[in-house]
Amino acid sequence: MNLSRSNSVHLAAALLAGSAVLGVAACGSGAGSSSAGPATSAPPAASASANSAASPPAGSAPAAAPSPSAAQSPATIHIKSFDYTGPDTVPAGATVTVMNMDSEAHTVTAEDGSFDAVVKGGESVTFTAPVKPGTYAYHCTYHSNMQGTLTVK
Repeated sequence: MNLSRSNSVHLAAALLAGSAVLGVAACGSGAGSSSAGPATSAPPAASASANSAASPPAGSAPAAAPSPSAAQSPATIHIKSFDYTGPDTVPAGATVTVMNMDSEAHTVTAEDGSFDAVVKGGESVTFTAPVKPGTYAYHCTYHSNMQGTLTVK
């Protein structure tokens, strides 16, 4: 009797795990399907109304609105599993956030010395991107295998 209960428990657990995986797969596949388009069309409609509300200020201030939004645009370099991910391009002089999701400290140190951010494990810091456009190679001074590039435009 215990053996059949054990098998029933394992079967129930497997079915629950399978349904959770199917639920995730359904969510993932639904996002790309046309049926998910209408479901996600509500948020784009909301963003479309936000865009239409934002259109007059953007249209009325092409010179002023892009500069503040460019300065406020999120430029974040993520560090996870001893690897950098983040924006390929940032505006000149932008504030760049470095989020370290590892437990060890890392750096984002430009090869030419134009920036050097030291970030402890689990913390975030910011630095200012160079104002001169170009491509800036960077690395972690603690872990030589970690390398990346930041393009400033």
